Amino acid sequence: MAKGKVDFFNDTGGYGFISTDDADDDVFFHMEDVGGPDLEEGQEIEFDIEQAPKGPRATNVTRL
Repeated sequence: MAKGKVDFFNDTGGYGFISTDDADDDVFFHMEDVGGPDLEEGQEIEFDIEQAPKGPRATNVTRL
């Protein structure tokens, strides 16, 4: 699993981006992949990366 920090989160849309050393680009995530309360910018998380049509997407997101 990769580790990173929430770089941006849009609470209205329920999505955001994660910055990580394991990927060249920021990784997209949607709260449907996380569950529980909204993530906050700067929060550390662990996740898997899958290749989606629009770029890397986080799955199996867990809070650290």
